[in-house]
Amino acid sequence: QVQLVESGGGLVQAGDSLRLSCAASGGTFNRYGMGWFRQAPGKEREFVAAISWSGGSTAYADSVKGRFSISRDNAKNTVYLQMNRLKPEDTAVYYCAARRFTIGLPGSEERRYDYWGQGTQVTVSS
Repeated sequence: QVQLVESGGGLVQAGDSLRLSCAASGGTFNRYGMGWFRQAPGKEREFVAAISWSGGSTAYADSVKGRFSISRDNAKNTVYLQMNRLKPEDTAVYYCAARRFTIGLPGSEERRYDYWGQGTQVTVSS
């Protein structure tokens, strides 16, 4: 059973940067495609970014493209989400997710992911 633990959330001001981390344990991390999702109050969870098992391919939601960057360190079993130029509308609980045995990008659909973390709160004040 894979366990995912997010960290790095917090309260920041608009325009600031924040880096989220997601540490994986209990599985073969370098076989998993990884993704970040977020859920704002009163809204459905939405896709943010995804990365292939090798880190060679990435994908982003239009709302974060050019501001956020996803990366991974397979030696540390960790995936990151670097968030720059944060906006109040980025306020949400951020979740990382893993999709087993994925060679390419794991996709933007929640149902394709097998494991989820508990989430970390990001609050951006204006």
